[in-house]
Amino acid sequence: MAPRPDIVVIGSGMGGASLAAGLAPSGARIVILERGAPIADDAPARDPERVHGNSAFRSDETWLDGAGRRFSPGNYYNVGGNSKFYGAVLMRYRAEDFGALRHHDGVSPAWPFGYDELAPHYDRAEALYRVRGAAGEDPTEPPHAAAYPHPPVPDEPAIAAVRARLERAGARPFSLPLGVDVERWLAAGRTGWDGYPDQRCGKMDAETCGLAAALAHDNVELVTGARVTALRTGPDGRRIAEVVYEKNGEAHRLAPRMVALCAGAVQSAALMLRSEIGNDQVGRCFMNHNASALIAIDPRFCNDSTYQKTFGINDWYLSDGAGGPPLGNLQLLGRVVPEILKIQAPRLPRAAARWISGHAVDAYVISEDLPDPESRVTLSGGEIRLNWRRSNMTAHRRLVAKARETFRAAGFPLVLSRLFDGRVPSHQCGTLRIGDDPARSVADPEGRCWDHPNLFIADAGALPTSAAVNPALTVAALALRAARTIEKDLAA
Repeated sequence: MAPRPDIVVIGSGMGGASLAAGLAPSGARIVILERGAPIADDAPARDPERVHGNSAFRSDETWLDGAGRRFSPGNYYNVGGNSKFYGAVLMRYRAEDFGALRHHDGVSPAWPFGYDELAPHYDRAEALYRVRGAAGEDPTEPPHAAAYPHPPVPDEPAIAAVRARLERAGARPFSLPLGVDVERWLAAGRTGWDGYPDQRCGKMDAETCGLAAALAHDNVELVTGARVTALRTGPDGRRIAEVVYEKNGEAHRLAPRMVALCAGAVQSAALMLRSEIGNDQVGRCFMNHNASALIAIDPRFCNDSTYQKTFGINDWYLSDGAGGPPLGNLQLLGRVVPEILKIQAPRLPRAAARWISGHAVDAYVISEDLPDPESRVTLSGGEIRLNWRRSNMTAHRRLVAKARETFRAAGFPLVLSRLFDGRVPSHQCGTLRIGDDPARSVADPEGRCWDHPNLFIADAGALPTSAAVNPALTVAALALRAARTIEKDLAA
């Protein structure tokens, strides 16, 4: 490895892989440091009990919560990051999400730029991740320069029947934009993809798309098992002069021209705190969607689907449907099979779990979590301490009520719900926000750290707001945008 690469990218998730893919054609010498390893081809990736129960994949690390209690955050450290397990929903923020939006319990602030600035990078991200979708079905969808790269993933017959029932009840379901080749996925095992690790068999994730595109260039190198421990500044106290990482118990150092921090919203903030760099906004405004799982049951309905997760509803995304503030998004979950139900409700008899799974459809409702400076990542004795202060729960409770009402109108008499807690890591964001004011953000609108001109933030930590849709595509678009800026800086 060249000890003085042009840029070190820390992390190979959606941010790091997309950034490297965008920058690789420039010829810049890129080193990607990833603390994990690829998911093995012989891992129990399609066993629901091993994946969702006694996980063969989840890290054994623990964090502290706001009260100092230890918990397992459920993060995954693999090549491709958490995207290896994601539901592959690649949805754009709505155009309105980039402006100030008033919610029931506060205001979601405006971004430092509008939707039009990010739109061409969304186009590039959808092409890179080979998104399947149908533009025009969702009335809240922002403008696209072109159609989605591929047609939508088809509904299975049972799910098509649910979509039709919801339409008759007055809802407007739309095909989810998805990054999955469903035929390839099912050829490797008859399960859904939501929450299951991808062994490079059909899911369009950070490894199979972004990283693969980057590594097709000889100027890009991936180092696995490399845990970054410090970023050190030079004599001026501003430029990052050295990246220190551990591999196989030994310390290594790189002296790049530039650094991109893409380790995830919590770990990126923790690294800056350990390195004692950045301003006093580092770690603040942690956001994690308010999210609940719903199970809508109809004894007359037979759910024989395999993957299920093909449509969503945004009828209450920009308002509550009656002129009130926004509530959020509903989308189907991957199929909740009996084994998963038993894990979530251990006292439920197995026969009951089979019956519920066979007569239910499973949904996921998410509402925006508003930025709060006191919702934050800090360090306690060197350990990560996450004090998540939920916000905007009025909207979420009303969204759950709307979803129940709609499913009941569609003929599902019993609708159960469960609120996810902070241990679900998939939508964490906001700890290193971009903005146009150094007093309220960590990085400028391009992603460049205010205090360190050769340090870029290019993961979910950069998001100024959480919106109420899955953040993966927005992370990829921001990273591709940052790659353009870094390329110009390297050429200067």
